[in-house]
Amino acid sequence: MKKILFVCLGNICRSSSAEGIMLRLLEQAGMENEVKVDSAGILSYHQGELPDARMRMHAARRGYNLVHRSRPVRTEDFYDFDMIIGMDDRNIDDLRELAPSPEEEKKIYRMCDFSVKKVVDYVPDPYYGGDSGFENVLDILEDTCGGLLEMLRK
Repeated sequence: MKKILFVCLGNICRSSSAEGIMLRLLEQAGMENEVKVDSAGILSYHQGELPDARMRMHAARRGYNLVHRSRPVRTEDFYDFDMIIGMDDRNIDDLRELAPSPEEEKKIYRMCDFSVKKVVDYVPDPYYGGDSGFENVLDILEDTCGGLLEMLRK
């Protein structure tokens, strides 16, 4: 079984949404028993919290039920997961610093590297923005999770 961890700063907007979107895509593809997904944050500030209420509302409109409880990235994640996917370059830099060895550092990927239709360099943090920011993040994540699914199929 392939194991994927999505990571953003606080694990209440982007990475938890990527997890929810990917879970649904895997289920639709009949691959839910082949790939395990989880999400985590660089910071533990929101540990134990549900995703941001605004993100849950926007995601629910698209049929996603975001129920993950925030947790920080742990050292053992680098041993437990095959892919650790950061949402932006800051997340990637932080993950590289957290990686316990060069071997585990090779598991780190950028979310936007899986983009198919959208031309984006990173998944922006919508936390301090309005509705359009949350919708934009969901658009990007639907595209990139779709690209990730296609890569996993190959």
